[in-house]
Amino acid sequence: MVTRSRSRTPRAGPRAGGEEPASIPSQEVAAEGRKSHRPVKYRQKPQRLHVAYEALDGVKGEEAEPLKFPAWEPQGWQQQLANIRTMRSKKDAPVDQLGAEHCYDPNAPPKVRRYQVLLSLMLSSQTKDQVTAGAMQRLRARGLTVDRILQMDDGTLGELIYPVGFWRNKVKFIKQTSAILQQHYDGDIPATVAELVALPGVGPKMAHLAMAVAWGTISGIAVDTHVHRIANRLRWTQRPTKSPEETRAALEEWLPRELWSEINGLLVGFGQQTCLPVHPHCQTCLNQALCPTAQGL
Repeated sequence: MVTRSRSRTPRAGPRAGGEEPASIPSQEVAAEGRKSHRPVKYRQKPQRLHVAYEALDGVKGEEAEPLKFPAWEPQGWQQQLANIRTMRSKKDAPVDQLGAEHCYDPNAPPKVRRYQVLLSLMLSSQTKDQVTAGAMQRLRARGLTVDRILQMDDGTLGELIYPVGFWRNKVKFIKQTSAILQQHYDGDIPATVAELVALPGVGPKMAHLAMAVAWGTISGIAVDTHVHRIANRLRWTQRPTKSPEETRAALEEWLPRELWSEINGLLVGFGQQTCLPVHPHCQTCLNQALCPTAQGL
């Protein structure tokens, strides 16, 4: 008589007689788990955390999220800016030919060029670009270097820069600043805003422009009376501002940083040709229907 033994091979389900299949060693379970599409507990894919960070060196991080969104921005500012660009497309305002980037000697050594940029900015305060350019031409004809300015007597310096605004004060500031540059910077100009504004006669607008023109670094928005006036007329500040420096801080809170280098020259020329301090040319301005101030006139 042959006795039929039970099969030792495990089956997928219960036997016909209701018997349970033999147990599978744990090693085989793990192997089967790896083969199946059903995840095994210790093989589960970890959840990805979305962390907001700032990409460095212009490299966009994977799934990077901006750290900060502006809480406020002026309504319709993109269209207003596009219209100003259109009106300024000819680049024929005084600032386009006579601004600080056009007043230095391009053939001078780098250190001298930077010094001339700084002096042109010091002269430009409360002064038309045409007057500043004329004064710079006269100074350059005498050899515009730190040493030459320090050797020059105050009377001669005053004659050369007249009729720039507040020329007597500027004679004093130019002499004091030139002495500091010779003693502490080897005749060069500082490379930070903090050091620049510490110089006699140098304000924040001049410092930011000096950083841009002389050093090629965008450190902030340069705000003069034109930018200050236009920003308030267009309501580009959340509330009215009372000074150019207050306007600078308000603009930097929302204006994209990639526009900071453009905005000064763009608005200065616009203010020289169209958005004048008195009797602005609203009738010919493309922003007439978008400008809150024009609507109130």
